Amino acid sequence: MRNIKIIIEYDGKDWGGWQKQPNKLNIQGEIERAIEEITGEKVQLIASGRTDAGVHALAQVANFKIEKDIPVEKIPYALNSKLKKSIRIISAEEVDEKFHSRYTCKRKTYKYIINNSLQGTAIYRNLQYHFPEKLDEEKMNEGIKYLIGEHDFKSFKASGTSSKSSVRIIYNANVKREGEIVTIELTGNGFLYNMVRIIAGTLVDVGIGKIKPEDVKTILEAKDRLKAGKTLPPTGLYLVDVKYE
Repeated sequence: MRNIKIIIEYDGKDWGGWQKQPNKLNIQGEIERAIEEITGEKVQLIASGRTDAGVHALAQVANFKIEKDIPVEKIPYALNSKLKKSIRIISAEEVDEKFHSRYTCKRKTYKYIINNSLQGTAIYRNLQYHFPEKLDEEKMNEGIKYLIGEHDFKSFKASGTSSKSSVRIIYNANVKREGEIVTIELTGNGFLYNMVRIIAGTLVDVGIGKIKPEDVKTILEAKDRLKAGKTLPPTGLYLVDVKYE
């Protein structure tokens, strides 16, 4: 049995999220269908993590096992010919049979993109969150630094999560501005349900002066979701990178 690892890029706008679910367009099911068409085999596609409806990915990692002796370098071309244009297989490689996209993952990087212009954008409206009130990215960057390290992120966890523990490690975190675009980026060993979007909403409160940068530390220590900011829409969220070493 061959274990195939693929890197996937997708625009989440038209999809009901990664996970297979009845009566909803889903990315996992779409790719599994394409794999079956080219190999004749039903597979279980395992991702590094599930993304919600509307969330995008630049480099989602997934793996599946097949018997068919198709050259691995041809897999991206074959799959892309069967997939909708909003999903692209960037690369494929054969890996050790023990490789598991989810369980062997060491760290992930997410970014949240905010269009901070007055009028927003027509072209990128489904790829950025529009927030017209001026943001102070320097204060936001001060606030996000309190999240670096190992903490209980219960304040930034949405209800409905299946995770038993809300303790996570954030390795790197920063907020940057380029023109009218403000980008929030977080690298950690894992993320809770809606964690990045809640952090982004809290940092927006910092950026408009509703709360101070040091209040992020107080919110973190409170372990109370009601203390944090609102959950921003999935439109601006991207899974950027997944590391296994």
